[in-house]
Amino acid sequence: MKDVFGKALVDFYLGHYDEDIITSTSISENDTLSLPYLFRDYHEMPIIEKKALKLSHGRILDVGCGAGSHSLHLKSLGYNVKAIDVSEGAIIVTKHRGVMNAQKLDVLDVMVQYDTILILMNGTGIFQTIKSTPKYLTHLKSLLSPGGQILIDSSDIKYMYKGQEKHYLVENSDKYYGELDYYLSYRGVKEIPMKWLYLDFLKLKTLSNSVGLTCELMFRGPHHDYLAKLS
Repeated sequence: MKDVFGKALVDFYLGHYDEDIITSTSISENDTLSLPYLFRDYHEMPIIEKKALKLSHGRILDVGCGAGSHSLHLKSLGYNVKAIDVSEGAIIVTKHRGVMNAQKLDVLDVMVQYDTILILMNGTGIFQTIKSTPKYLTHLKSLLSPGGQILIDSSDIKYMYKGQEKHYLVENSDKYYGELDYYLSYRGVKEIPMKWLYLDFLKLKTLSNSVGLTCELMFRGPHHDYLAKLS
């Protein structure tokens, strides 16, 4: 991992902003990931994120914290928040923004229990593939305090497979259509390609139930996205 994402966050935080992150996937063309958007405050967040933050309670783990915007808001409300990310640059920025309880850490290496585990901005992406999802869900379940919850979002991206040929591939492929290769670059430097997973709600519910977690739909957004609570 080259931490291209973290480099971009640090540049923006230091005032060296003149371009955004470029992203693409195995089924989509280049798009921009706005750096100012990653530093948004609560009032600029989409409804699905506001809903998740309002549902958060107790001791909170923010998984994949990025620039720390969610943690920063929860901290301002007086919550005990731990922010983690696999990006060193993200953790540096998160700490400088005021969330000192932040650590470069993979969620699979977390061993402490929490009342709320927050995984947003297509939280299911960290599962990478359908095959590895039960491993992640089982571990996340072990991190829940009694009465604890996992708040996670994703999208059903079936709509992106437009045209009869692509639709046929979705319906007849052994590979789940939400399993993608994700590409990221910044200032001409390309990150190592990542596996990234979008899950439709019924698939997430089935996989959650298979490891003993309940899965409740908390909010359905306007762009095929949704927020779920696992417990």
